[in-house]
Amino acid sequence: MKYGLIGEKLSHSYSKVIHEMITGTEYDIMPIPRDELDSFMKAKAFDGINVTIPYKQDVIPYLDDIDEHARAIGAVNTIVNSGGRLVGHNTDFNGFLYMIKKHNIDVAGRKVLVLGRGGASKAIIAVLEYLNAGSIYIVYHKEAEGCISYEDAFKNHDDANLIVNTTPVGMFPNVDASPVDLAHFPQCSAVLDIVYNPIETKLTKQAKDLNMAAETGLDMLVAQAVYAQEFYQNRKLCSSDEEYRTLIDGIVEKIIPML
Repeated sequence: MKYGLIGEKLSHSYSKVIHEMITGTEYDIMPIPRDELDSFMKAKAFDGINVTIPYKQDVIPYLDDIDEHARAIGAVNTIVNSGGRLVGHNTDFNGFLYMIKKHNIDVAGRKVLVLGRGGASKAIIAVLEYLNAGSIYIVYHKEAEGCISYEDAFKNHDDANLIVNTTPVGMFPNVDASPVDLAHFPQCSAVLDIVYNPIETKLTKQAKDLNMAAETGLDMLVAQAVYAQEFYQNRKLCSSDEEYRTLIDGIVEKIIPML
């Protein structure tokens, strides 16, 4: 495999189509069971890979180097094989930042609930901190350090202004599931769901029904893929923010009818 995506369950993935639209370079989808991750990473039989659920943290011990950005986040979603040296990066940060800026979501000073504590949530939290969120609470379904429970969120944080779903709940084929009932949060004005398939999740549909701004994660997915390809190709693909917007939005428009 030259370039591709690794993860545990990838039947829902559109990464192959997206990456091949960006540069025309062949891109493969490779589901890897957990017990095969070690041998795959040690073989280094790739030029570049993207990493998704649940391996964004598990791959770190196999890396020879990790850039400052990914190190600060504590998760890697892009790995480049540079002459046998594996170098880790995180493009989820810029992908989520693109999503927020495109849709004019106000973060500064606001109270934010982040649903989930996996690899993707770390990049999302880094972006929220970068944009000066007022307070950030991680909501998790099990007791864990630095997290609050859903019951606590309903009881003590019903004044949240922004909710970000970083869990796979609601992802195809489980489209009738939702991570949270938004009726518990009457002061929430915006909901961001990084799930991209389906293009409208049960969560974002409820948000719109409650007159909240709501977006799913296709913009983020395409944007992070563009930034990953820049690491693979070792060059900038665009020379201005306007060119990036044109490239990313053009691919998004082509993907939507496929979902």
